[in-house]
Amino acid sequence: MFQQLRFQANQIWRHQVVAVLANLKVAIALLLLIALFSILGTVIEQGQTLDFYRENYPEHPALFGFLSYKVILAIGLEHVYGSWWFLTLLILFGTSLTACTFNRQLPILKASKRWFYYTKPQSFAKLPLATEIVGGNLTQLAQSLQSKNYKVYQADDRLYARKGLIGRIGPIIVHASMLLVLIGSIWGSMTGFIAQEMVPSGETFQVKNITEAGIWSASQVPKDWSVRVNRFWIDYTPTGRIDQFYSDLSVLDKDGKEVDRQTIHVNKPLKYKGVSFYQANWDIHAIKFTLNNSPVLQLPVNKLESQNGGRQVWGTWIPTKPDLSAGVTLITPDLQGTFLIYDEQGNLLTTVRTNGKAEVNGVTFTLKEAIGSTGLQIKADPGIPIVYAGFGLLMLGVVMSYISHSQVWALQVGDRLYVGGKTNRAQVSFEAELIDVTNVVDSQAIASGVAA
Repeated sequence: MFQQLRFQANQIWRHQVVAVLANLKVAIALLLLIALFSILGTVIEQGQTLDFYRENYPEHPALFGFLSYKVILAIGLEHVYGSWWFLTLLILFGTSLTACTFNRQLPILKASKRWFYYTKPQSFAKLPLATEIVGGNLTQLAQSLQSKNYKVYQADDRLYARKGLIGRIGPIIVHASMLLVLIGSIWGSMTGFIAQEMVPSGETFQVKNITEAGIWSASQVPKDWSVRVNRFWIDYTPTGRIDQFYSDLSVLDKDGKEVDRQTIHVNKPLKYKGVSFYQANWDIHAIKFTLNNSPVLQLPVNKLESQNGGRQVWGTWIPTKPDLSAGVTLITPDLQGTFLIYDEQGNLLTTVRTNGKAEVNGVTFTLKEAIGSTGLQIKADPGIPIVYAGFGLLMLGVVMSYISHSQVWALQVGDRLYVGGKTNRAQVSFEAELIDVTNVVDSQAIASGVAA
């Protein structure tokens, strides 16, 4: 007895939980929460350093009076899409969709597939649209409905017709597609990763600097192949503004053999084995030069902040004496190949371009090359195909949902034909269609009466 009561209590509890999850208000509330945190994840920069959040979201004054770096880090707003609570919201919303599908949509579809005949004229009064045709013929009505693409069931003096049953399947497809999108999003956050690399021209690298990664992302990180930056360059407009970044990349297998080669730029990534390489940033890595007849030397350059509006420039110090007691400073604002040479007092001595020469402190300085570095953002998201499939299915389901499910009943009693029908949408169109059908039957009945 106790076991039976316990089983009944569990059943009641489960039904109550399912009823709550299947509630439309609960689903809308979850969807709004997901949308809100998605907006926050878009507005608040993701995956940055602690210093970045301290600088941009200080405690005094806090954004909106409460949003400081401490709140962001405590809640996990610096990595919204991979946080446990955001994934929990997605799972709850998916569970709500599933409960609604099984608790509401599937029973509606099942009920729509069942059909019956009306056997009494009084039953037609309950339908939204109903009429009575004197002298009407049931067979003529069936033919007229078939011409309108209705599927007709007829038995003796009774008729049932319907079309647009696929419209009842549409909402189920929509729910299934949203579940696919959620599954793809969760799978992507669990198995994907984001990395950033700054690589000078001519160097080969493997993905190491991972900034975000799912708990099952290790298998996605490339281990048996690498990428070589053959060349990085920038196209400039006639006014000196940056027009486009370009990186010539080669994919190398574990033996160093080239298996793919592409030139990427902004919005045109290289994709290989599920990993995408996006052009995201740039830097100046080093310069190559000679002093008098010396071999080609290379020195790194450092990014400096100019006093002129905070513009970024790059510079390095080059010794002009073997004991490093004297030297000059080279400054450049871009990769167009022009360097400014300053003496130790900060006076501009001259300018020099790529392959150009200048006499400084009695030394012939020759600028051979400025080496640029490409900033690559690297992503792997195995959930993207699932998400795309979900969106494709969603569009199909939305189109299907707009198809009206229309039903027509008829009953022949003597010389009187009772006709009625209903639809779940497009009421005006259905009314016009039913009028056309009954007018055909009515005109044939009048013609038969005149002939008689």
